[in-house]
Amino acid sequence: MKELLKKHQLVLAEAAVVERLRRDEKVELDPELVHAPLINCDAGKKALRNIYREYLDIAEAHHRPILLCTPTWRANKERVLGSGQYQDINAEAVRFLGSLVEDEARQVPVKIGGLIGCKNDCYLPEEALSQSEAKEFHEWQINQLASEGVDFLIAVTLPSVQEAAGIAVAMEATGLPYIISFVIGSDGKVLDGTEIQTAFEYVDTKTVNNPLGYFVNCSFPSFLKTESLSENAINRLIGIQANASSLSHAELDGSEDLKSDSVSEWGRLMLQLNSSFGLKILGGCCGTDGRHLKYLTENISA
Repeated sequence: MKELLKKHQLVLAEAAVVERLRRDEKVELDPELVHAPLINCDAGKKALRNIYREYLDIAEAHHRPILLCTPTWRANKERVLGSGQYQDINAEAVRFLGSLVEDEARQVPVKIGGLIGCKNDCYLPEEALSQSEAKEFHEWQINQLASEGVDFLIAVTLPSVQEAAGIAVAMEATGLPYIISFVIGSDGKVLDGTEIQTAFEYVDTKTVNNPLGYFVNCSFPSFLKTESLSENAINRLIGIQANASSLSHAELDGSEDLKSDSVSEWGRLMLQLNSSFGLKILGGCCGTDGRHLKYLTENISA
């Protein structure tokens, strides 16, 4: 993973997966595990494969490496055991995505990330776990993903520094590279009110083998206040998976309609983060699709 970042100016991350599936009339998301159970039904597997292949094909066509993540955002121990699904669903998800990537010859590097999310609502930091609670709660899922040979681990939609720190400690114990990704508000702060550079520093102090780097996700690119970040914080921030809409989280949460600013405005802001601040890993979150990744790949040299 470190070599990948050294060698490439732009590394793609996947765009939205869950939000696209949520609006697909041919599949039904699980109330507890969201999209993880789709790997066990024909319609679900087809829908997942179509989305992942679209992103893979864009990367291949434009000679860019890409990071794909397992469909395991909500497949933590509590939800898995309460759902009646197979207890090794995380391992199954790694095998599903691995076989999809391996079945087709690729000329660009593809890295598979074992994906987890926060325990509770990603927009409500007051529901987040403490550091010790987070380590204990998340390590079951982290260890399942790590045992199947993912290339890296990634925790996304984290609204709290304390829960992020506990996750980092559990991920560190696997020996794999790992990424911590925070949700930030329009003020540029983690949703629990922590300055983003303080959040990076705090998690780094709680680990010996620090995260590979940090992401921001589920936030519009303009929410990231780069002008206020220290040089060290900019160096630790390696990626962003940005929402397509500049609306606040309160305005987006539970919206029935897809909200999106123009692809070109989204892309312009993303590429500015790449060229001016060195954010090498660019991808999408809510409201994004292949059009957004295509914009990045087609306009990076400009």
